[in-house]
Amino acid sequence: MNQIYRILAINPGSTSTKIAVYDNEDSIFTKTIFHSSEIIGQFSKIHDQYNFRKEMVVNTLKEQGVDLNSLDGVVGRGGNMKPVKGGTYGINEKMIEDLKVGVMGQHASNLGGIIAWEIANLLNIPAYVVDPVVVDELEDLARISGMPEIPRKSKDHPLNQKAVGRKAAAELGGKYEEYNFLIAHLGGGISIGVHKKGRIIDVNNALDGDGPFSPERSGGLPVGSLVDMCFSGEYTKQEIMKKIVGNGGLTAYLGTNDGREIQKRIKAGDEYAKLIYEAMAYQISKEIGAGASVLRGEVDAILLTGGVAYDDEFTAWIKERVGFIAPVMVYPGEFEMIALVQGVLRVMNGVESVKIYS
Repeated sequence: MNQIYRILAINPGSTSTKIAVYDNEDSIFTKTIFHSSEIIGQFSKIHDQYNFRKEMVVNTLKEQGVDLNSLDGVVGRGGNMKPVKGGTYGINEKMIEDLKVGVMGQHASNLGGIIAWEIANLLNIPAYVVDPVVVDELEDLARISGMPEIPRKSKDHPLNQKAVGRKAAAELGGKYEEYNFLIAHLGGGISIGVHKKGRIIDVNNALDGDGPFSPERSGGLPVGSLVDMCFSGEYTKQEIMKKIVGNGGLTAYLGTNDGREIQKRIKAGDEYAKLIYEAMAYQISKEIGAGASVLRGEVDAILLTGGVAYDDEFTAWIKERVGFIAPVMVYPGEFEMIALVQGVLRVMNGVESVKIYS
């Protein structure tokens, strides 16, 4: 009989904390704890939210009747520590230091590893992160930007992209490391990863303004015009950054980041809404085409995932433009919680070795 491991997964977002308990890959419960913007706004720094979020996690486990002593491991969403290769990492004191400081930036995901570490230490069980947001497997050519002072960086959605890659590979009868995929994560931010035999060798920086525009982000912009805006005196740095991340993309053009609302407008005859929405699909398709050139056309499949992938009309627009490259497979939504657990199980079952953060 296979060993059954009970794993707690913790995935903090900007205004929510997702938690889940699994017995191997069987879900015991999954819950999203929402935090009001008023409460979150009371904390000046991301790390200041630590005790508040940890108490919410522990209290929710108690409400669900989960005995903490029944856990075999805890896994958190990996945040902005130093860039690492993909895989499952044991949390250590060096990682905690870097997450607290946010060496690659401040984001709620930084709290995932910190909370996991604290709970695991109390129970004397291991704590992990899996495929953190700073996974960097770029090939050297992909790092060159055109300005030596600004190398291209890998900031995208590796956890969900790699989870979908493994899912597609299993359906195709093989392993993730055996295929070349182009994987588009279509969420509030959009990233298109070039996956070559299990490594993301190129990807747009979905956080800092690169690649297609998204429901909330501007994507790549005409640089000269952006520089003019920055030095116009009309905007602060913070206001510019908010235009790039948060109030860019669909939000800037249409006043909403909700694809369902935009679809309603399109069905009601709003031609401008259709133009902007289809333009996002157009830019995604261009980025996929660019990724195909990186792989010299040797693409086994194109995978579409994320919340926007629920929209059949939107994915159809993409398929029309890129279907000639390779078969298109659609995996709506995100698979982050099960992906976190699966990463821990691969280590606990000896399929992979735990990686050491240093």
